[in-house]
Amino acid sequence: MTTPRAARLALALTLVAALAACSAEEPAVWQPAGTPPVPAPADSAAPSSAPPAEEITLAFAGDVHFTGRTLPLLKNPDTAFGPYAEQLRAADFAMVNLETAVTDRGTPQPKEFHFRAPTTAYAAIQAAGIDLVSIANNHTLDYGQVGLLDTLDSAKTAGMPIVGAGHNTTEAYAPHLVTVKGVRLAVIGLSQVHELKEQWKPTATRPGIAMAFDRKLSVAAVKAARAQADVVIAFMHWGTEGQGCPNGDQKSIAKALSDAGADLIIGTHAHVLLADGFLGGAYVHYGLGNFLWYSTSKSTDTGLLTVTIKDGKVKTRQFTPGVVANNGQPKPVTGAALKAVQGRLDQAARCTGLAKNPAA
Repeated sequence: MTTPRAARLALALTLVAALAACSAEEPAVWQPAGTPPVPAPADSAAPSSAPPAEEITLAFAGDVHFTGRTLPLLKNPDTAFGPYAEQLRAADFAMVNLETAVTDRGTPQPKEFHFRAPTTAYAAIQAAGIDLVSIANNHTLDYGQVGLLDTLDSAKTAGMPIVGAGHNTTEAYAPHLVTVKGVRLAVIGLSQVHELKEQWKPTATRPGIAMAFDRKLSVAAVKAARAQADVVIAFMHWGTEGQGCPNGDQKSIAKALSDAGADLIIGTHAHVLLADGFLGGAYVHYGLGNFLWYSTSKSTDTGLLTVTIKDGKVKTRQFTPGVVANNGQPKPVTGAALKAVQGRLDQAARCTGLAKNPAA
């Protein structure tokens, strides 16, 4: 599996062009005044209509950070993620939400909760077989611009691919590109959390996280990714904390991203498990809950989602339920505990508004 930075830069430039053209009413805020237009890269042609036939396996889990009771897990990064690491490593591509700034500097922002982690967090993530983290969430800027820039710099130093934030708007909305067994994946990271959204959104000259509230930029990002990928994934941070049903904002942006060409829309943030299904041809999982978590929360329910992709579409999906243990690690459950988690998932499935199967 390769993740060339040159390909990421090329798609970022394609995104500039796509966003500049998406509206004649509002100019795109991608370059400082006076900067000449960036030409589209030569290799930005749309992929063939027939995606590679190879079957690949993708694994997704929820919110992760290393603070409080989970910080000691970094004493042995190889075992930090516990038993789920075996399934994560077995997937061809695995992804989680990194719910923290990775910094020891910065100023706490005017909000209730503040999370930060040392750079050894990346070693634990990589040891678990996780290939990409989204940092489009409501904690990446807990320690301000300094903390965000440290997070970006330390990820680059560690060789840890990230998505959903950047030094400016272009970087923040640029997809992560990777080819897995000949299948081209593009992943977008977006946050739909209201807290400090205006202060934390990126501009042409300010670092920030990609915000789903900007519908125009979010849709354009998916469309630009669609032009260069066989499979497009939108990894969302959204929902109402403690609520197992998707809210109106989630359903609305899911429809917009599906219409723009997203094949999978995967969510985190609510601290409880939500359910999944199909929105037209797109597979949607509204919420994966906490995964590796520092303290008590709305729920201890967790799990790992495994999806197989064939011919560019979701062929099968499997959710392996678990609980967040007393040390913060996620652990699969059996017996009565499994039945209890599954019962809550069945209840959540009643309010998704999603279909059991993709549209024909």
